[in-house]
Amino acid sequence: MSSSFDLHVQTTISPHNGQAYHVETYPVSNDLLDRTLETAAQSQKEWIKTTLNERIAKGRKFIEKFSVLANREVPATYDHGPLGHHNLAEELCNQMGRPVDQCWGEFRGFLQRATYMVDIAESCLSDTTFSDNQPGFNRSIKRVPLGVIFVIAPWNYPYLVMINSVLPALIAGNAVILKPSPQTPLTAVRFKEALNNAGFPTDLIQVVHLSLPLTRYVVQHKLVDFVVFTGSVAGGKAIETAAVAADGFKGVGLELGGKDPAYVRADADLKDAVIQLVDGAMYNAGQSCCAVERIYVHESVYDNFVNEYVNETKKLILGDPMNKQTTIGPVISIASAERIRQQVSSAVQTGAKALIPENLYPKAEPGTAFVAPQVLVDVNHTMDVMKEETFGPIIGIQKVSSDAEAIELMNDSEYGLTASIWTKSLDDFSTLADQVQAGTIFLNRCDSLDPALAWTGIKNSGRGVSLSKFGYDQLTRAKSINMRINTA
Repeated sequence: MSSSFDLHVQTTISPHNGQAYHVETYPVSNDLLDRTLETAAQSQKEWIKTTLNERIAKGRKFIEKFSVLANREVPATYDHGPLGHHNLAEELCNQMGRPVDQCWGEFRGFLQRATYMVDIAESCLSDTTFSDNQPGFNRSIKRVPLGVIFVIAPWNYPYLVMINSVLPALIAGNAVILKPSPQTPLTAVRFKEALNNAGFPTDLIQVVHLSLPLTRYVVQHKLVDFVVFTGSVAGGKAIETAAVAADGFKGVGLELGGKDPAYVRADADLKDAVIQLVDGAMYNAGQSCCAVERIYVHESVYDNFVNEYVNETKKLILGDPMNKQTTIGPVISIASAERIRQQVSSAVQTGAKALIPENLYPKAEPGTAFVAPQVLVDVNHTMDVMKEETFGPIIGIQKVSSDAEAIELMNDSEYGLTASIWTKSLDDFSTLADQVQAGTIFLNRCDSLDPALAWTGIKNSGRGVSLSKFGYDQLTRAKSINMRINTA
């Protein structure tokens, strides 16, 4: 039986040149989504009949296939038709504007996370048995899949975020409906291609492009058992509201960004702290949920730190991300650039001082997506630049007189994703780390992610967990088995 549907045109604009890079036309309707979800759910019922070892083996095969795909040239399509070929790094660069050489780093992180999650799958998903069973009784706990997982991925690190949930969900026995950002639609296509090449059933992983109303429809669909969302606080609230309004109870995992602080103590290694904190604030043009967005420095080393930080920031080269000399590319859109500039302007108008001369980065013109890196001092918590997520290459540095003042300011935020403390004292770090409100606390490093550690946030940074053994717990449920064995 046929059903009517609308055709939707989705255009991806390259941030660095304003040109259409990829145009996709796809049909949309509730009926088509119903069939997609029904197909995924049916595929999941067959998939769960495979053994855990078989699923792990396919996971290892996927790592091989993606490695091959990442180094292969793929067709590049523009609004006026095919134009040459790009490797995956160039393809990603053209979709979201990160310097092409840095895109390879995302693939390395992607494969590292994939390898770790495959390696721990057996220990995380095998049955838990008990050595103290009484004669005639046997007890165990199984980890069983939830069913169909809906993953909504962002554009800033699409491959890294997708791997956190998609591959573990499949290995755990689930099906996945994957919605990429309209800015990076090809990332999900490549991910699915590698999965299918590795032997994962075609219908088990389905890529969908959806409007906001249709996204809400999928979230509330009776065949969707869990939703993983990475994005803005407003987007996370919308997802949670939709899930609550659905029939029954539906789980939601939310990763919503941050306003991550760093505290540089008097005994810190200033040279190392400066280099790492410039990278932590400016890498990917500051467009990372765990980017460093505010720095508190003890007054005894404040002037030296600020001087060195400014000098290090001035080394950044803003330009065309396809140029190998470029170290910082555009932000994702002109609208985002204007919002960032407004945040800086507002801070300056209320007393902040900008330390990077505007003429140092002539490419950062109004009406473009290029934003010059900026270091602000004389800042305080009445300013949005120290309270609201910037998601751009901007940092505010504030002087503090004590550990207590630093901790109070670090915790004075609606966010709680990561935080870093820079000190040579392990004892002092341990004491301070217990007081900081964040999902991850770093010592003498920042903006890093270890797949063995739980990736989680508090406050408006979201809820739920990805990666580590706890990431598998989120994508499965416990099923207890309690047997009384007839020994007669």
